[in-house]
Amino acid sequence: MNQEQPALTQSGSTEAAPAPNRESAARPSASTAAGGSVRGGLAAAISVVALVATGVLGWYVHDMRGSVTVVREEVAQRLAAGDSAATEYRALARQQQEAIAALQGKLGALEAQVAATEGQAAALETLYQQFSRTREDRVIAEAEYAVGMAAQQLQLAGNAEAALVALQGAEARVAAHDAGQLLPLRRALARDIEALKAAPQVDVPGIALRLQALLERVDRLPLAFAGELAVQPSVDADTAAAPAAAEPSPMDFIKGVAHEVWHEILALVRIERLDQPEPVLLAPAQSTYLRENLKIRLLTARLALLARDGRTFSADLVQAQGWIERYFDKRDAKVQETLSELAVLGAMPVKVEQPAPVESIAALRLLQARAGEASRNAPAVVVPPAAPPAEEPAKGNAARQPAGAAR
Repeated sequence: MNQEQPALTQSGSTEAAPAPNRESAARPSASTAAGGSVRGGLAAAISVVALVATGVLGWYVHDMRGSVTVVREEVAQRLAAGDSAATEYRALARQQQEAIAALQGKLGALEAQVAATEGQAAALETLYQQFSRTREDRVIAEAEYAVGMAAQQLQLAGNAEAALVALQGAEARVAAHDAGQLLPLRRALARDIEALKAAPQVDVPGIALRLQALLERVDRLPLAFAGELAVQPSVDADTAAAPAAAEPSPMDFIKGVAHEVWHEILALVRIERLDQPEPVLLAPAQSTYLRENLKIRLLTARLALLARDGRTFSADLVQAQGWIERYFDKRDAKVQETLSELAVLGAMPVKVEQPAPVESIAALRLLQARAGEASRNAPAVVVPPAAPPAEEPAKGNAARQPAGAAR
């Protein structure tokens, strides 16, 4: 509006200015009348053009003002829409940030749980290794005890059967465990068992039974002086039984008388051998003591057999054999059989050197050394506590509800 007023004033001034000029010009001379009319027409044209331009400019300005008003209203609407959208976007961004924070919290809780689970798995693995190692140690201890028992039976008692049973039991325990690190011990036990089976064995139960049979036979062995005295009664009994079997006859009577006479003649002559001693005459009590002492010798020989004492065993059997040869009748079949049995038993070896389980002992020492090194190098087991479950913050839930309402 301010721009339009100066334009109008300028046009009015231009229109007012030429009039005095024309009047002043018309007054001096008529020659300038034509030039003045031309100038007036030109001024009128210019005024018309200026008026038209001013009108067009006013219309354009008015149109521009309407357009600017429309643009302002549209911009205001768009700014209002942008503000509402920005507000909503800010609410959504806040909600997303809260959701991301909640997810980060949950992710942190999950990572803590995963770390705790991994720690527990490592702890369980370590515990399993320790438990497995403890089981191996128990198997090794059992095998060591069995091998020690076998060595004691071989060295002290010479009982190869008991040692073999102990080694086989140890090998069975190691085989039942089925661990790769125990294979050297199992191979060593197998080699010791084979060596013990291949070694010569002493039939202790068989020899003990034969000694028991000799003990039971001692009471039925005849003494030497009893056998000498029994020869004459047996001959007289035969001669007396012959006539009784048949009817007496004069010829039989004559034969009997002749036999008695001949027997009396033989009784007058006594033939003795000086290279052999006379049978020892023993009283009934002494003969009982002799038999009991002979039994004691056989019993001590059996105890020496069980103790693998070969010297005592041989000495007792030699002493028993000497007593039987001196005090008992060697012409009797039972006495001869007893003497031959004692000679055979005396020649038997009672103690045989048995192979010691040295390979098994060496394998056990090696395994124990490795177990000691592993226990010293093993780390301490620490079981991490389980992480508590993460709780979703209430602020996120509260912020989520307005966002849903705005949406």
